[in-house]
Formats: sequence, C-alpha cells, structure tokens
Amino acid sequence: MAAKKEATVEDKLRALYDLQLIDSRVDEIRNVRGELPLEVEDLEDEVLGLKTRMDKLKTDLETINYEITAKKNLIDEAKALIKKYAEQQKNVRNSREFNSLAKEVEFQELEIQLAEKNIKEFKVQIDQKKEVIAETKERLGERESHLKHKKSELDAILAETEKEEKALLAQSDKYEKLIEERLIKAYKRIRTNVKNGLAVVPIERGASGGSFFTIPPQVQVEIASRKKIITDEHSGRILVDPALADEEQQKMHKMFDKI
Repeated sequence: MAAKKEATVEDKLRALYDLQLIDSRVDEIRNVRGELPLEVEDLEDEVLGLKTRMDKLKTDLETINYEITAKKNLIDEAKALIKKYAEQQKNVRNSREFNSLAKEVEFQELEIQLAEKNIKEFKVQIDQKKEVIAETKERLGERESHLKHKKSELDAILAETEKEEKALLAQSDKYEKLIEERLIKAYKRIRTNVKNGLAVVPIERGASGGSFFTIPPQVQVEIASRKKIITDEHSGRILVDPALADEEQQKMHKMFDKI
C-alpha cells in the first residue's frame, strides 16, 4: 500500500493563505453587522428592565390602594365604636364609667386622625408613583420603538449574510483540517494578536502586507522559493510571495462567488 504523500511547505503555505482569505471574508461580513448585535442585546435588556420596573410600580400602587381601603375600613369601625360608646355614656351609673367610655372615644378619634393622615400620605405616594409610571411608560415606548428599528436593521443584514457566513465557516473548518495542528495554533495565535486578524500576508512593494517594514531581498528570495515557512520579524505574520497570493486569491474568489 502506497504511503500517503506528505504535504510540501508550498502546500501548507497555500492552505494557510486560503484559510486566511476565508476567515478575512467572515471578518468582513461581521464588520458589516458591526455593533448592531450588541446594540440589540443592550436594548432588549433595557426594555426588559423597564417592563420589570413598570410591573413593580403597578404592584406598589395596588399595595397602596389596599392600604387606603384598610384605613378607610378602620375609620368606619372607629366611627361605629364612637357612636356605640356615646350611646353607652347615656346609661352610665357613675362618673368612673363615663370617663372610661370618654377615653375609649378619645382613643378612637385619635385612630381616625392617624388613619386620615396615613391616607393623605398614601395619596401623595400614589401621585408620585403615577408620575414615575408615566415617565417609565414613555421611556419604554421609545426604547421598544428603537429596538424594533434596530432588530429590523439587523434582520435585514443577517438575511443577506447569514447563509454566506455559514458556508464560509464550514469551509474554514474544512481548511483547518488540511493543516497540521502546530501551524493552526500558530495561525490562530498570530491572528488574535495582530491588527485586522491578518496572520498570513503577501509581500507588497518589498514589505509585508499592511506593514511599512521592508523585507530584505535575500529573505524575499527565500519566501518565493516556498521551501520553509517564514514570519515577519516585526509583526510575527506568516509571509507568502505575491505570485502565490495572487493565484490563491483568484481561486478563492471563484469559490466565494459560488457561495
């Protein structure tokens, strides 16, 4: 049985650059979305928070109204007791009984005064709560409208790009499997650490792509020979020669057009 042909350095460079082109295309798609997903998420959280606040304020109102009803019932009970004690005073046998009933009447009158004071305070609270509810309702309406607009915006972008992104991510996984783990780890590490996520770049006008640092002619010759993987000493990026880059770009653009 014939042994599996080992990938050459050139094969590895081509696969790495292809992977870079795919991942860069995914980055472009995600850049189009920009901060929209985060904006939508923040707005959803804010709307939920405002709805929770509205629910709490309405519950508070219900509680205050319940307290007012309880105080009104207490006043009615106190008035009934005062009437009862007044009737009893007419039939007392001595001043001690009369004074005792007078104290009960006085106590119930104080209970009425306190309950009426409480009711006034509760009504002030109701006015304050209603004001906050109106403000919260207005704010909630604004935020819901803004969220609807942003969601619509995001949905439109997703409709345009989701299918392509999914297909590209599948291709990215496929190409990763063609490259040895050591190189994939290096690629991902560089991609994380450099601007624009460019880990593999061609030489452009004698310098590494996206850099102003010139590559010495001898190093350029080595890169063009495709015999070993060479990185830029300044940025750490993996370097490929312009001809290889051009060939792979044409190949990958054809693939992108089919997606």
